[in-house]
Amino acid sequence: MITRDEKVLMGLRKGSHGEGEWSFPGGSVEWGESLFQTVIREAMEESGLVVSDLELISVADEMRYIDSDGKQFLVLGFKANASSGEPKVMEPEKCERWDWFSLDSLPENIFEGTRLTIENYKNKNIYLECRYENNKN
Repeated sequence: MITRDEKVLMGLRKGSHGEGEWSFPGGSVEWGESLFQTVIREAMEESGLVVSDLELISVADEMRYIDSDGKQFLVLGFKANASSGEPKVMEPEKCERWDWFSLDSLPENIFEGTRLTIENYKNKNIYLECRYENNKN
């Protein structure tokens, strides 16, 4: 969750997971990288922004793709300040555009991992257990 002037940065996703939904920048940890190094790298790679003042704000189970793709994700949400630069679409195959939103005026179509991070942040929870419920009978 990159912040600037009391707003958060979200990108409109393209691709197989969450196309047409808004999400925070993010990605996977690379071998030998700390979590903070991952946040700094992913912010730069996806948005071109330099970030600082990192804080872990959420841990969430993303289970949306268990039935469709056989995948479950652990989402670690961090809050960071945009130190310099303006957001740019650095990966046009993954993101259509970046916009700033007030936490009180968010779009409705939010990617699950981002939604869980926002909910934990607003409720001052680091982790709220989420259980998988298989809808197959």
